[in-house]
Amino acid sequence: MEGVPDNGRTTTLEAYADTVVPGEKRWPGDTAIAGAARGGGSVAAGALTLLRWDATGLSEGLDDLADLLNGHARTYAEEHGLTLDEDRPPFVALDFAHRTALVQRLTAPGHPEKEFWVLLTLFSNMAFDSAAHLHTAEAIAQGHPGLAAMGVEAPGPDGLWRYGEHSYGRPLARLHPDTTASGSPA
Repeated sequence: MEGVPDNGRTTTLEAYADTVVPGEKRWPGDTAIAGAARGGGSVAAGALTLLRWDATGLSEGLDDLADLLNGHARTYAEEHGLTLDEDRPPFVALDFAHRTALVQRLTAPGHPEKEFWVLLTLFSNMAFDSAAHLHTAEAIAQGHPGLAAMGVEAPGPDGLWRYGEHSYGRPLARLHPDTTASGSPA
């Protein structure tokens, strides 16, 4: 992230978010993004911005979560006889399949830290599927990858969304005879 020093924690959190909603590498030597999917994933959608937002309740503990995740990655690597690249944080040094297996372990029922990892997963996904850290119209204008993938349309020129068709392709109920033109009861 621009303006945030990378002490390994940033790339660790990016790698976690990329495991939740994978995307393509941002540049050829990108180690945080595994490149397991085409297009922008959670990181391109702003997962780190959302996670660092104080409204999430996670922002102050992110460094501790990154350190804890790297500890779990070391343990996982030892259990599986993996040699990790010492130039990268342990979780980042895992390939995508191993990252995924570790995230599944951490979020599984009965894991003592499950609530932390589920929250981190939830916010990583939320950055992609709702752009919760951005105004929707701004996110669409910026080409937000998650909203684009879901086909969320831009508002009209007046900034309002209008839908000419009912979501089920038909009215859900007949209007009551005493309903006014504005939709209020008479």
